[in-house]
Parts: sequence; C-alpha cells; structure tokens
Amino acid sequence: MTAVNFKTGNETLIRVMDAASAHLRGLLEKQGRTEGALRIAVIGGGCSGLQYKMDLVDGPRDRDILVPSNGVNVVIDPKSALFVTGSELDWSDDLQQGGFKVSNPNALVTCSCGESFAA
Repeated sequence: MTAVNFKTGNETLIRVMDAASAHLRGLLEKQGRTEGALRIAVIGGGCSGLQYKMDLVDGPRDRDILVPSNGVNVVIDPKSALFVTGSELDWSDDLQQGGFKVSNPNALVTCSCGESFAA
C-alpha cells in the first residue's frame, strides 16, 4: 500500500463547532468509519459562483490538508483551502435550512440558501 502524502493543518484553516462535531461523529460511526473524515471542497457552481461539496471519506488523499478539530477530522484539498481559511463548520437541525453550514469570512457575496458564495 502506498503512503499518502498529506499535510496536517490546524483550526486557523477550519474550526468544527460542537454541534457539527457531534453530528459528524454520529454519521461516521453509522458508516463504520470511526477514523474517517469529512471532505470539504469548493467547486464552481451555485447561484453566487462557488459552492461547497461535502462527503464522508476514509481519510486524506495525496496533497490534502488534514485538520483535526473538536474530536473529528476534516480534509481539504489545497485549492479549496484558499477559499475556506478561517471558516467555521456548524450543524443546524432546522427543517428548512438544516445541515452542515460553513461560516466563511472570505465570502464576499452569499446567497440566501447559504450553500453558495463568491470570494
């Protein structure tokens, strides 16, 4: 098996809040991935030009940045890291706007759905 070449980052890149950490731990346990992570990527699209894509993964890939925060791991590719630096990841149970939410200080424009932004 080939070694994965990744960097370890810290919470200046992204910080996971308590509610998001608890929900993420539950999701990873359900899938049997207790050592897994949440991958956050920034991709083109959405009503403001960029949007977040999130997936549960087993761990980092080559060139990823692994951020341990609040008892969980987040992995981010270097390009996406440029857009999310300083962000906070939270969780909401709200029926209309529920789910993982990224509070991003780099977002100059956000849309009302909260899933798209421009930087």
